[in-house]
Amino acid sequence: MIRREDILPMGFLKKSDYSGSCGGLRYRLKKITEKFIDDSGEERESSSLMCEIWPGPFNYITTPAEVKESEKFSFDEDGVMDAVSWMNDKLAEDPAKWEKAASNWNSYQGV
Repeated sequence: MIRREDILPMGFLKKSDYSGSCGGLRYRLKKITEKFIDDSGEERESSSLMCEIWPGPFNYITTPAEVKESEKFSFDEDGVMDAVSWMNDKLAEDPAKWEKAASNWNSYQGV
């Protein structure tokens, strides 16, 4: 189970990506900033917290995109808590997927 205490504080997330794992579930939290035009025609920016998960044993770069899942959350403390909850839900939905993740060494082509 992932806990809020496992994730570094917001001050860190504002400046850098954060990755970790829980059993066979690997995760990455990243601040993303998107530009948009508001109702008055002015360009604005909005920040979100992108949470990506994938089965181990590989790191983010070497894991194929098709096995990763992602979800966006608000970029604040509530968003971090929501991301932690989402990851724990994913762990609970399919525990076998994460338990067998260590056996993925030969399953990705080109790795």
